[in-house]
Amino acid sequence: MTPRIDTRKYVNSGLVRTLLAMGHEVEAAGLEHRTFALVKIRASQINGCAYCLDMHTKEARAKGETEQRLYALSAWRETPFFTDRERAALKWTEAMTRIADAHPSDDVYERVSRQFDEAGLVALTFAVIAINSWNRLVIASRPEVGGYQPAAKTA
Repeated sequence: MTPRIDTRKYVNSGLVRTLLAMGHEVEAAGLEHRTFALVKIRASQINGCAYCLDMHTKEARAKGETEQRLYALSAWRETPFFTDRERAALKWTEAMTRIADAHPSDDVYERVSRQFDEAGLVALTFAVIAINSWNRLVIASRPEVGGYQPAAKTA
């Protein structure tokens, strides 16, 4: 695909900084990095965002996520590789990402609220909002996919 907009030129704009800050706030609010990574990848799978999938799977791997869990993520219901908390987060992610199809049901809310307190659920919801926002920006701008490299680990 031909790139449309070079969003890198706007990385210092208030608009892009706001999305970046949202991700930092989600982690500061206590959402586990591993769960946040799964949320970003799962929403990006649903939305078909190749750039975000490339980025977030590389980042997750660099931070210790296993290949097995990454490969099985789209079929998380059928595998034993995810915790109950991660499963609840993935269910909430899917419901919030597909919100145009149906609003999250009471059943989904009950499941997620058994795993997350109110503050945790707010952080999780903002995680889903953030990645869905990034997916929309990236899908619209069509950056070249494949060249992203995560930052080197610091000791």
